[in-house]
Amino acid sequence: MANKVLDNFPGIQKNIPLANYTTYKIGGPAKYFFNAKNITELEKILSLAKKIELPVFILGGGSNLLISDKGFKGLVVKINILGFEIKENKIYVGAGVQLPKVAVLASGRGFSGLEWAAGIPGATVGGSIYGHAQAFGTKISEVIENVKALDLKTLKIKSFSKSLCKFSLKNSIFKKNKNLIIVSAELVFEKKNPEETKNKIKEFLQYRKEKHPSLPSAGSTFVNPEIKIKNKKLLEKYPELKEFNTAGRIPAGYLIQKCGLQGKKIGGAQISEKHANFIVNNGGAKAKDILTLIKTAKQKVKQNFGINLEQEVQMVGFNK
Repeated sequence: MANKVLDNFPGIQKNIPLANYTTYKIGGPAKYFFNAKNITELEKILSLAKKIELPVFILGGGSNLLISDKGFKGLVVKINILGFEIKENKIYVGAGVQLPKVAVLASGRGFSGLEWAAGIPGATVGGSIYGHAQAFGTKISEVIENVKALDLKTLKIKSFSKSLCKFSLKNSIFKKNKNLIIVSAELVFEKKNPEETKNKIKEFLQYRKEKHPSLPSAGSTFVNPEIKIKNKKLLEKYPELKEFNTAGRIPAGYLIQKCGLQGKKIGGAQISEKHANFIVNNGGAKAKDILTLIKTAKQKVKQNFGINLEQEVQMVGFNK
């Protein structure tokens, strides 16, 4: 009876292939799929799912995500809350808006702080806050003034100041507490010359074009470890580690490359020859192929450097 109510819910879809909604172009079907275009719709569908105790997964732009070949046996809700408002040096924006669009919009007005985000494929405002997105030494938390989120337990909207978001390395309170679903954000910017911000975007886009793969991927596979290597033998063997120690961060791609894994293939998946922290879909890759390469990279880096790589890619639909 409960499922019949969900079957008849306006806008609900069944057995939707999730590969179409991820930057990896990988993933089996969602038993139920719903595109939430506003907070009211989001509240209604989540309230219903809660009543019938149906597992829920919240989908943003589909980056940093690997969905099982078997799909998800519950309800996938895509956050498609759009719209924005500009006041002085602030932008109020819906969680479903593409972050690169906000970056371009901001730069056109001389708003500085998001230039680094202009070329991130599949990144939405909500997803970027959830995973504390960053690139080129800049983090999204640097432009966050306030975030609004729907609490799944109470189905009420809560407001989070920057400090309450508890941002850390590729993490936030929203990533730690899955009951909090981001619906909007207030972004604040430093005012600069529009030509300066536009040129900065061009620089970052050119860098991505030259250094990052164009094939489907989830973006960076692993977080760059913010640690220092003390092993003298490793420092002698890999002189670059001294520079990374000074910077306080070691590129995960460097570690994977030095393990001899760059270009390694499993099925249709490959550790990119262009950038070793990207695992790409060469065509027809399965989630299990990606997973095998992830496990191999973790194992080899641990074996050779004594470092436990932290996975940035979120896994959905896999057996625990």
